[in-house]
Amino acid sequence: MSLHLGDTAPDFEADTTEGRINFHDWIGDGWAVLFSHPADFTPVCTTELGETARLKDEFAKRQCKVIAVSVDSVEDHKAWSGDIEETQGRAVNFPIIGDENRKVAQLYDMLHPGEDDSSTVRSVFLIDPNKKGY
Repeated sequence: MSLHLGDTAPDFEADTTEGRINFHDWIGDGWAVLFSHPADFTPVCTTELGETARLKDEFAKRQCKVIAVSVDSVEDHKAWSGDIEETQGRAVNFPIIGDENRKVAQLYDMLHPGEDDSSTVRSVFLIDPNKKGY
């Protein structure tokens, strides 16, 4: 399944670095940004998550939450968070979804067909308060 503009964003339950969530409940009444990264402990992904953490207040001003996902485990994400804080000067202040079973990656069509399914592609989904994707 692919999420098209105006479609209802798929709901899911997942373990994150901040505990288990139901995605639609976690979004609440505001906006959300769901973004994927290919792998933990990579230089580009480290800077992307550090910059996202730096912008948290800007997202909050716009009633928007941010959540990341990759096919690495929550334990790996927690270890990587320390590296992000050390190298980027910002603690990760948003949840990172552990998607080892690729449930979220498949729901949001984040895997290239015919490619190694061990990493998600870089994808960004904007989800409005009505749970519609953009």
